[in-house]
Amino acid sequence: MYKKYMQSPVGKIVIIEDRGKIIKIDIAKNDKLDYIEEKNTEILLQTEEQLKEYFEGKRFNFDLPLNPTGTKFMKSVWEALENIPYGETMTYKEIAEAVGNPKASRAVGMANHKNPIPIIIPCHRVIGSNNKLVGYGLGLDMKQYLLELEREYKKGSDT
Repeated sequence: MYKKYMQSPVGKIVIIEDRGKIIKIDIAKNDKLDYIEEKNTEILLQTEEQLKEYFEGKRFNFDLPLNPTGTKFMKSVWEALENIPYGETMTYKEIAEAVGNPKASRAVGMANHKNPIPIIIPCHRVIGSNNKLVGYGLGLDMKQYLLELEREYKKGSDT
């Protein structure tokens, strides 16, 4: 297991890989990951580069090996999130329907909250049924920033 830090428009990010797959991305506030060796592995450098491209509006999809830890249901939700197009949103209910459990909106919300690889697995693209921003593990300000970033760059790519 290795980690890499990078600066981004949303603050210092820590990226963690295990056996060549990304397992976690987080905002490095009170980093308690001293036990993980910091190293520039190929996959960590690729992830850093793709995140930089994302924040610059040059990347709309990620192409990285991921291995998020979670239940079968959580993984099905995270898979569904990866199908939400860049710059667009879906509701918790729509995701619940997409994973074949239409009454599981709250469980979808919990899976989003526990998403260990935000931004790359775009849980920020999920909104409330009333089209309001609700819940985000990295904070609603971050969710709003990411959605606005995507809408702005998507608008520029449509012209």
